[in-house]
Order: sequence, then C-alpha cells, then structure tokens
Amino acid sequence: MYPNTCVVGARVVVPSSNVGSTMKNETLPPILVVDDNHDNAEIIRQYLEIRGYPITVAHSGDEALALFETVRPAVVLLDVMMPGRDGWEVCRVMKQHATLGRTVRVIMVTALDEWQDKREALQIGADDYVEKPFDLPTLAATVQRNIAMQQAMAS
Repeated sequence: MYPNTCVVGARVVVPSSNVGSTMKNETLPPILVVDDNHDNAEIIRQYLEIRGYPITVAHSGDEALALFETVRPAVVLLDVMMPGRDGWEVCRVMKQHATLGRTVRVIMVTALDEWQDKREALQIGADDYVEKPFDLPTLAATVQRNIAMQQAMAS
C-alpha cells in the first residue's frame, strides 16, 4: 500500500498533492458532507479540508437539515441511502428553501448507479451525481466544477 492512501467504498485511492491547488489562495466556500457512514464522511472531510474547504459533517438527513441554515453551504455532498430522511427527501427540502435553495449545489454521492436513480436525482433538484466507489481527486474536481458553476450563476 502507498503512504497516505485511503479506501472509499472498495477502491484504494492515492491522494494527489496538486488537486485544488488552483484555489488555495482564495477563500473557499463551505461544504456540508452528509453520510450516515462515519468512515466515508471522515475521509471526505479530511480530504477536502486539506485542500482548504471549510467542512461540516452531518450523519443523518435531519442533522443535515438542522445545520443547513447555519452553515449556509455552497455545496452539499449528500448520500442517498440513509435511515430516516433519505437523501432524496433532504435534497428536495434543501432545494425548496426560500433563500438558499436557488444557490446551493447538491451533489448526490451514492452507490446507486442505475440511470433511473440519476434521473430521479435531477428531477428532485440535484445538480450533480457521483457514484460510489469513487476516487477522491474525482470528487474534488466535481466539487470545484460545481463551485465554479455557482459563482458563474451569482455574477
């Protein structure tokens, strides 16, 4: 095994030292990571925090919704299959929020990989979709792309 490797899902990932390097001198917007799997949430949190993103983690849909207004995230990385409120419902509620719903970018991060799942995600308002297992540099690139899209829409 390489030094500084981690496992996300069933894939071994070797972190890239230059991912996000173009954004290091900027103030990066907050990200809310929502996953009931504590290990997955922690791996994502650490990987993105090292790249300068302020990260808040929630381990349930209800916790995510409780944090949503106070954190005011630019991006939400949202697992679908969670006990209680699932990611579909959480995404729907976030996107219907009177002020934050128009600007927040929701990226569904899930093991669901059927085209019907992707279609449902888009229909409920998700902005992007990442399948598990994923590699961390790809996730970071997806986050960067969505932040760039959000900033372009704001200007």
